[in-house]
Amino acid sequence: MMKIGVIPNSFGVPFKEAVDLAVSVGAKGLQPYVTGGELCPERLSTQDRKDLLSLVTGKGLVFSALCADFGLEFDAPEINPMGLQRTMWMMDLAKDLGTNIITTHIGHVPDNVNSAEYANMVKSIETLGKYGDEIGVVFATETGPEMAKNLKAMLDCADTKSAKVNLDPANFVMVAGQDPVEAVHILKDYIVHTHAKDGIKFRSGTGYQELPLGEGGVPFPEYLAALKEVGYDGFLTIERECGADRYGDIKKAADYLKARLEEMY
Repeated sequence: MMKIGVIPNSFGVPFKEAVDLAVSVGAKGLQPYVTGGELCPERLSTQDRKDLLSLVTGKGLVFSALCADFGLEFDAPEINPMGLQRTMWMMDLAKDLGTNIITTHIGHVPDNVNSAEYANMVKSIETLGKYGDEIGVVFATETGPEMAKNLKAMLDCADTKSAKVNLDPANFVMVAGQDPVEAVHILKDYIVHTHAKDGIKFRSGTGYQELPLGEGGVPFPEYLAALKEVGYDGFLTIERECGADRYGDIKKAADYLKARLEEMY
């Protein structure tokens, strides 16, 4: 059965406070950003990591995944080796915190599959994926500006078993302009984590707006049914990146998802 999670950073408070807020909305998992601030791997000793895991599990929660997105350009001609190394440190941190998933944006998948940029992106994914193969942590690309078929084609090219997908349905609606239900079926073999987020693409085609879950263009009943149909039973991790009442929006999202899951199972 799918489970409800939350990105603790969405609450806009320190991590320990966010843990309690996550419990209060009924979440079972956390996906924190670990690219800076109090949870970046460079700041956490072995004991810090044990204490952090104990704090979370003591509240009845788990880490569903870690967000390792810090703007690394995966299609760059000479990708920053330190950037790849930092990402690997985040993969190590994931293992220490009891999860086997990190997620990040990789940038727009180039349209030209024969371009140097495309080759560089595949190579970067392979580098991280092969490290993941060694330590048992998958590298999940978050869906974004490209169509699902283009992302799948790229992942099919990568020589690694650890290249996966963090599916964000709102990104398909807001940016790519694709039906997220269709995307689920295209990417079904790669989905290991999802975001529960909503939004709309402006009719002009030149912008978008994130909205509280249930108020945007994501057809959540059909989307959730598609996830169940393809056998996904992982986390629906609520993400709220704007809004005057983030806690209220997150609570409503959690209540909505709980009701839909109770109807489905």
